[in-house]
Amino acid sequence: MMSHSNHSFHLVNYSPWPLTGALGTMIMMSSMIKWFHEWNFIYSIIGWSIIMLTMFQWWRDVSRESTFQGIHTYSVAMNMRWGMILFIVSEIFFFLSFFWTFFHSSLSPTMELGNFWPPKNIIPFNPFQIPLLNTIILISSGITVTWTHHSILMNNFSQSKMSLFITIILGIYFTCLQMYEYNMASFSMAESVYGSIFYLATGFHGLHVLIGTIFLFICFLRLMNNHFSSSHHFGFEAAAWYWHFVDVVWLFLFISIYWWGK
Repeated sequence: MMSHSNHSFHLVNYSPWPLTGALGTMIMMSSMIKWFHEWNFIYSIIGWSIIMLTMFQWWRDVSRESTFQGIHTYSVAMNMRWGMILFIVSEIFFFLSFFWTFFHSSLSPTMELGNFWPPKNIIPFNPFQIPLLNTIILISSGITVTWTHHSILMNNFSQSKMSLFITIILGIYFTCLQMYEYNMASFSMAESVYGSIFYLATGFHGLHVLIGTIFLFICFLRLMNNHFSSSHHFGFEAAAWYWHFVDVVWLFLFISIYWWGK
């Protein structure tokens, strides 16, 4: 039951999902150690299952609060916007640490690296092959997600569904090409600081692409169920902001690590 209040803010109800999410994360992280040492992944499946069930039911509750219960008022939406902005700022500093490490090592390589960059026996990727294709894919996906946003604002939901579907396909295509690139790599994460920072930076970016693709897919399902309108679609806006952030980070990765650091 809904309780009416004399303010426009949302005081969340008691929910079991933070507890189950923490429990699933603890089981998943603990079981991964067992998986690495003993190749026993049964407990990992349990942890991931709890996390997936928690995500589904928590997002279901948020969608209900926003779409059917009218809890996400203008004040609540503004607070959520600021929360998303601060989250993206924290992500910027997260990737800044990787770029700092890369430039620290590449601009002044130590004796252990042979005083030159890339280090000896490291054969870097040709930036004008798969990396350039991935750049075109992500820039194109940024255009299509902007197309989706414009279509929602214009109440053109047939085009918004089509353009968002294209964005999701481009995100999946990017991930597949990244996996292919990793399989074709001539160096591993254990090969000097170059391998470590390359896989850390591109790997975490790939993880963000995967998360962003799931984010957009959930928005696609909500769009198919008529959850968004021209004036009430912050869930999609947050996903679009996140996707544009992923695009910009990739441009910096391509220019610095793939192209300049070659």
